[in-house]
Amino acid sequence: MARRPIALATAVVLFLEAPGIVAINAVMARFVKAQSMSLDGLDPDAMYTGTWALGLASGALLLLCGLVPLVAGIRDRRPGRAGRALLIGCAVVHGILGAVTVGLLGWGAFAFMMVVLGLIVLTLVAYGETRADAPEAPAAA
Repeated sequence: MARRPIALATAVVLFLEAPGIVAINAVMARFVKAQSMSLDGLDPDAMYTGTWALGLASGALLLLCGLVPLVAGIRDRRPGRAGRALLIGCAVVHGILGAVTVGLLGWGAFAFMMVVLGLIVLTLVAYGETRADAPEAPAAA
């Protein structure tokens, strides 16, 4: 099975997505600062700082999510429980953002989000439970 290349491709895509998310949030922060936007009376400087913080945190989490399939692909072993939970969370976020982006940015952005979602899920399935890891079935009575 081609699970090692799938995991490495997933890692590369997540590593490339991380600076893109930071850049998108940088553009939004610049608009917030330039137009002195606020939400329900919040300080515009707090909105600017919060947008940057969200962008940096999202980028860091995507890098962390990218490390999981990278290590799995290099070792050719399935990720641990925390790594699988991180990838599942990343897949859920990509699914939700894909549903949102189709309305805001169009079908191209939706297709990209679904490709990333598919790679994450394929990595999780490819490194799923093997017969050696599975508990033995009870003997028939």
